[in-house]
Amino acid sequence: MAGKPKLHYFNGRGRMECIRWLLAAAGVEFEEKFIETPEDLEKLKNDGSLMFQQVPMVEMDGMKLVQTRAILNYVASKHNLYGRDMKERALIDMYVEGMADLDEMIMHLPLCPPDQKDAKIALIRERTTNRYLPAFEKVLKSHGQDYLVGNRLSRADIRLVELLYYVEELDPSLLASFPLLKALKTRISNLPTVKKFLQPGSPRKPPLDEKKLEEAKKIFKIK
Repeated sequence: MAGKPKLHYFNGRGRMECIRWLLAAAGVEFEEKFIETPEDLEKLKNDGSLMFQQVPMVEMDGMKLVQTRAILNYVASKHNLYGRDMKERALIDMYVEGMADLDEMIMHLPLCPPDQKDAKIALIRERTTNRYLPAFEKVLKSHGQDYLVGNRLSRADIRLVELLYYVEELDPSLLASFPLLKALKTRISNLPTVKKFLQPGSPRKPPLDEKKLEEAKKIFKIK
């Protein structure tokens, strides 16, 4: 029997957090090997574990998987969270790519120069309320079902709810005009596997604080 997946990344959200969310929602227990120094990262590079010299990297099923989207695709396919057919999969991919655009904006916010931060937050607010959340509210309204695609749980629902938590951290009022998204967030959050992941002491990571930001900059040599 294969062991637990092992996640290699620093002890923060970054590009691994969506993988943690998906594994947890699928009910998969995993281990984490935290990269704590630049030397830890160099060791992974030098021993050939990182195909493109980058993390995240996940060891599972005898493979060393890199590239966030590839890892998510594999986990979703393995655990029946990727639709029933090609059309459902295309919708899931389209929705998730849209979510990724907003997530990138939020993820990079801590790296924004102080004199540009207010403008960046204003842009995120505008895009959230005028572009991204209306699109997903419309999807749910169009079919009246509990989930985004095929009336069953998929990686798209999990990714969207993860993103809704980040949006709420930025400004809780941004969700006020989207009742179907708020209901989806509640519905997914109450799934036993997700509920467990949302509890204190789980592998879920908190927002990046100054200390963690400096740690990440040192590890990944970000100026």
